[in-house]
Amino acid sequence: MVADALAGKIDLIITKSISRFARNTVDTLTTVRRLKEKGIEVFFEKENIRTLDGKGELLITIMSSLAQEESRSISENVTWGQRKRFADGKVSIPYGRFLGYRKGENDLPEIVEEEAAIIRLIYRLFLYGKSPSAIASYLTDEGIKTPGGKTIWRSKTVESILSNEKYKGDALLQKKFTIDFLTKKSKINEGEVPQYYVAHSHPAIIEPELFDLVQYELKQRKQDGRFTSCAYPFSGKIICGECGGIYGSKVWHSNTPNRTLVWQCNEKNRGQHCKTPHLTEANIQAAFLIAFNRILGKREEIIEAYHEVMEALTDTTDLDTEREQLQSECEVVMGLIRKVIEDNAQKAMDQAEYEKKYTRHYNRYEKARQRMAAIEELRLERNAKRTKMAMFLDRLTGCGDLVTEFDEELWYSTVDSVTVYKDGRMVFAFRDGKKITVKKEAWEAA
Repeated sequence: MVADALAGKIDLIITKSISRFARNTVDTLTTVRRLKEKGIEVFFEKENIRTLDGKGELLITIMSSLAQEESRSISENVTWGQRKRFADGKVSIPYGRFLGYRKGENDLPEIVEEEAAIIRLIYRLFLYGKSPSAIASYLTDEGIKTPGGKTIWRSKTVESILSNEKYKGDALLQKKFTIDFLTKKSKINEGEVPQYYVAHSHPAIIEPELFDLVQYELKQRKQDGRFTSCAYPFSGKIICGECGGIYGSKVWHSNTPNRTLVWQCNEKNRGQHCKTPHLTEANIQAAFLIAFNRILGKREEIIEAYHEVMEALTDTTDLDTEREQLQSECEVVMGLIRKVIEDNAQKAMDQAEYEKKYTRHYNRYEKARQRMAAIEELRLERNAKRTKMAMFLDRLTGCGDLVTEFDEELWYSTVDSVTVYKDGRMVFAFRDGKKITVKKEAWEAA
């Protein structure tokens, strides 16, 4: 509109009020002066001000300043109200762009089962080994709509769903905050304002144990730098026992009737002279059935022993006790830090002595905080191990006496990795930590 006015297409602009014309006093005056130079008048209806009037600019300056302060006051009141709701543990979800929930009774989140099925599918595919980008491609190919109603999924959207605590029924409030009430610019909260974590605030779509396992897997994959597209069931799961490389799929004799899909160490194509053999899908499937059936043969013994082992390996009681002690210590030390700062502000202190006290308390606080972070990592690891073992035992319990055909679901839910050695041995590492060796003669004969 301003561009059209300056181009001579408009000679009078009628505005409801100064507060609707621009965000602040400077913008208002700058724009009005540019228009006045071209002989264009702006009429502010509420304030009854005409900019071509001699008194117009003075009144505009006063009124726009008042309008700016009113905007500031409104913004501060809204912000206070939001933070009060956060402090009271009241959860707010942007339902229009949030998959899995809608606003239910008493404004509380309510699960939408059709959408919740998509969330559970995303978590299941990730635990099967698919990367966020591969999951995004799969959802796009299946024609499933994104949270925003679009047809193309992005890996960042999948990662956001995998790491959003709201899906396990909890809520971390005030992840972002507004830093400028005029521009409405916001930033990620890195400790500038308080955050509030509300546990069990609404119904969960993903079990907390499963959610924690996914967080552990996300962290491990990023540390290892090994994301897999999981185009095939065996993608990213077969490891060369000689160089540590990953087995990849290759097509042999692609243009002949003898076309064959084989798996071999990827490092061979990069100049590595590994002596580990190539494998067909039938070889891997046969070895897996042998390894899994060996476990089935000792199923009752394994299940009985594992309930005791699982408790011993995954118990977090000692960590929970230490965490409580460290939390108390942090509160005490923070109180000491505040007292040192207040004393320094209220009375004359030797600054060298002040720095010494402050540094001593701060170092003690930081040491406790770092130990708490380490404890959280250990708790996550133990809980993840517990969940993986429980999933494995559930799968083991549900199987018959003998598995005769390869089942992708069974493969995904029980196998962590397979290491292949140059003599043809395959060592299967199962999700419960158990390892089974299958010799070449066995899988060749199967």
